[in-house]
Amino acid sequence: METQVNNPAVEEGSAETEKKRIVWFGKLDVRAYTMIAALLGIWIFFSLTNDFFLSPRNLSNLFLQMSVTSILAIGVLLVIVAGHIDLSVGSIVGLTGGIAAILQVWYDWNTLPAILVTLAVGVLIGLFQGWWVAYQAVPAFIVTLGGMMAFRGILMGITQGSTIAPLSDSFKMIGSSYLPQSVGWGLAAVVTAVVIFNAWSRRRSRQKYGFPLDSPVMDIGKVLLTVALVGTFVGVMNNYKGIPFPIIIVLVLAVLFTFIAKKTRFGRHIYAIGGNQDAARLSGIPVKRRVLWVFVLSSLLASVTGIVLTSRVNAATIGAGTMYELDAIAACVIGGTSLMGGVGTIFGAVIGALVMASLDNGMSIMNMESFWQYIVKGSVLIFAVWLDMYSRRRKRAAAG
Repeated sequence: METQVNNPAVEEGSAETEKKRIVWFGKLDVRAYTMIAALLGIWIFFSLTNDFFLSPRNLSNLFLQMSVTSILAIGVLLVIVAGHIDLSVGSIVGLTGGIAAILQVWYDWNTLPAILVTLAVGVLIGLFQGWWVAYQAVPAFIVTLGGMMAFRGILMGITQGSTIAPLSDSFKMIGSSYLPQSVGWGLAAVVTAVVIFNAWSRRRSRQKYGFPLDSPVMDIGKVLLTVALVGTFVGVMNNYKGIPFPIIIVLVLAVLFTFIAKKTRFGRHIYAIGGNQDAARLSGIPVKRRVLWVFVLSSLLASVTGIVLTSRVNAATIGAGTMYELDAIAACVIGGTSLMGGVGTIFGAVIGALVMASLDNGMSIMNMESFWQYIVKGSVLIFAVWLDMYSRRRKRAAAG
């Protein structure tokens, strides 16, 4: 009969080894790095099948493509993290873009007031939908599904089914201008300085309060990798026309909303509501008010997307923004956002948007039939959701 003997020394050694492993890899965001690895895999595959894919011109176009989905996904992410869904953002993109074009072309408004009115319309739409969801307890799926149809109908009505173009030069610059090369390198220097300072400040703060530290090699590796990626990005973009201005909008919004999500009370409340709404309410969080503002922010960013899209194509059409809501939701899910709420990052949503744009771009270059493109994107989405559910099951099993 085999007897199992517990050896305290062995157990202590194993625990110490495990502790060292945690210190070495514990703060590594495995899911984020998995997404980046998947993105690199997609890029390597398409670069092997077509030499044009990694050319500066195509990469510039690819980032322009992802900018629209990224802005939309940042707003949708907040809604999903709060435990809801927004199916109307695509129609809001079309409607607000149409309003901006009408003010510019039919009524000869200047660019700034046209933009301000368009953003105000986005806020009003968000207040309307958020009120139904938060204060009337109508499911967000129904409210935003109705909004998706209603806003598309309003767009068709106010544009009379026609394409509205051309826009003024100042408006077109929003979606089609590029930063000069010197400005691009200046931004890269600023980002590098910020990355180094943040890494140093974070390490110093953790040391000061006695928290476990990551390996210095790992911290230095992360900083060097980030700086290398920033330098490569700016170098590639400058080899074409410079950094596209919509990408700057994406970066500014990503930094702003990452700060809101991680560093503010509002952001912590959103994650708490998505994690357990009843517990959040009992702990004193104003759930209804927070949900209302989540929908306002989502619609506001959808109106920003409408401005960028209309500016980029220099026209407003009744088909603008069609199916964009699904692209935004897919970008969030692929980027690690849980449809159950409470989990998700702005960084992940932007990476997810880049994955979606890369698939679109690569398959278009390969002249792949459109039905294959839908099949591939749908399969990737299903895999991402399965990965989320699998991770949750493992966490529950580990927790006992």
